[in-house]
Amino acid sequence: MSEEQGNKRDDELTAEEQAAEQTAAENYSDGPDEHTDADQEAVEEAVEDEVSEGGPVQPDDSVAAKKLEAQDRADDEAVEDEVSEGGPVQPDQEDDSEDAEEESDGDSDKDAEQSDGSESRESSSSDAEDALIEEADAAADYLEELLDIADLDGDIDTYSEGDRAHVSVVTDSEVLVGRDGEVLEALQELSRLAVLTTTGHRSRLMLDVAGHREKRRKELQLLAQDAINDVNETGEPVRLAPMNPFERKIVHDAVKAAGLFSESEGEEPRRRVVVQPAK
Repeated sequence: MSEEQGNKRDDELTAEEQAAEQTAAENYSDGPDEHTDADQEAVEEAVEDEVSEGGPVQPDDSVAAKKLEAQDRADDEAVEDEVSEGGPVQPDQEDDSEDAEEESDGDSDKDAEQSDGSESRESSSSDAEDALIEEADAAADYLEELLDIADLDGDIDTYSEGDRAHVSVVTDSEVLVGRDGEVLEALQELSRLAVLTTTGHRSRLMLDVAGHREKRRKELQLLAQDAINDVNETGEPVRLAPMNPFERKIVHDAVKAAGLFSESEGEEPRRRVVVQPAK
């Protein structure tokens, strides 16, 4: 064989070897995947068979499965303990119990507030009544000394009416009344000053001597009724004689009760009541 033919033969062998090596490499790279796929298919088939037979059996115990199993056992033990102690307390019952307690607490708070408010009003009313009694007592002490100084006979009665303390000197003498009650009005102001000195606060105390104010009250009510009748008949205002504040108040009350309107005009001591038709 010539040298040239030998080289050609070597080249052909080399090309064939390279082709064979490439084919082997390709077969090797495809092999693992094909085996992996085959293994996966086998596993899936096994799982399907287990499901069809009543559920899969886990090939191993995972951490999550162990936790769930432990939790189930703990729940079972807790239920058993509750049953052995008399039965579990239902959540709804607990909520209802808490709601009932809250409602009870709310009712108790309301009752306590109402009780506190009632006690506060009673205490305030009691304090006001005590203050009026104190005013009347202070005025009575002053008047007793005055009667002793003037050497006048008389008994003193005290009481409260509305928001005023009342003191009445029961006597047959009208010396302390004066003409048209002028002395009585002055004596009332002196009694109020005595109360201010004793208690430290001003007073609206009302003083009556020998029943003068009660008799005057009846007279003023009749006078007011006459004025009311005149206004209803004529439709024109009626002006009354000058009066002190106590007397004007009696007339205003009578006019209001009749459904008419009244007002005061002028300056003291000439201030008077004017009765007018209803507006």
